[in-house]
Amino acid sequence: MTAAIETVALKKVFGQTTAVDAIDLQVARGTVYGLLGPNGAGKTTTIKVLTTLLRPDGGSARVLGHDVVRESAAVRAKVSLTGQFASIDEDLTGHENLVLVARLFGFAWREARARATDLLDAFALADAGGRQVRTYSGGMRRKLDIAASLIVTPELLFLDEPTTGLDPRSRNQVWDIVRAIAGEGTTVLLTTQYLEEADRLSNRLAVIDRGKLIAEGTSRELKASVGGNTLHVRLESADQRASAETLLASALGATVTNGVDAQVLSAQIADATRVPDAMSALARNGVGVHEFSLGQPSLDEVFFALTGHAAEASDTEVVS
Repeated sequence: MTAAIETVALKKVFGQTTAVDAIDLQVARGTVYGLLGPNGAGKTTTIKVLTTLLRPDGGSARVLGHDVVRESAAVRAKVSLTGQFASIDEDLTGHENLVLVARLFGFAWREARARATDLLDAFALADAGGRQVRTYSGGMRRKLDIAASLIVTPELLFLDEPTTGLDPRSRNQVWDIVRAIAGEGTTVLLTTQYLEEADRLSNRLAVIDRGKLIAEGTSRELKASVGGNTLHVRLESADQRASAETLLASALGATVTNGVDAQVLSAQIADATRVPDAMSALARNGVGVHEFSLGQPSLDEVFFALTGHAAEASDTEVVS
């Protein structure tokens, strides 16, 4: 069986900017594949090429066995795309939006209404189906947007930043929907800048930065590629961070980096037996430690190790 997506040296250029720079991808059917990177990395541009919205300027791409340039109509017939922004009509009700999309796909009126009702039930939107979409929360709109992409069950579903701007509860609901879609056999290509999202949903990940593919593999493989364990130390006071950083670097023989906030320091270490000496050095010098942990690096730390910056740091996407 052919891969769901296969690209070879895929390239897209806008003026003097190379948005997609010789990317090679191989996405197996029936999996959730994550494209991970900050805004401006080239994720959306890659999806637009794969869904035939943009023509590549170099290399090749095949989607479900079809060339995206020579067989674009065949690609569009088999895939569905949910972009970063809702494509639904705020003046229509949720049910009317889904009926409209179904009719555009050629459904008869009765079948369109039935399909809309089924999807509203499946996405827990039945009670809101008769309301105008302008009254929906962000999470409800996103669920309706994804539901519209599934009027006809696609072989391949592209989800571009599906949870951007959602609250944690709505984000978890969308994650459950993605898992259910994949469980039914649809291949899902997901772009995200949320490391936790990529970690939880994707069978395999590609890390993209500034248009280049810099790493690919499972979450476990990417974490293992960084090597060693990660020590996290939360200080009692951020005022002691400079002293703590110097003491830890000396005791561990490793580079110490800032963590998620001013009180947290992290270090990649190859020899875990040095951790007790490091903690003792902090205590001897009066540096208060609120808590510490030793374990496998997070995907955030992997991204930082690969790119030299956090996943949130970015320029504006060339094409959104």
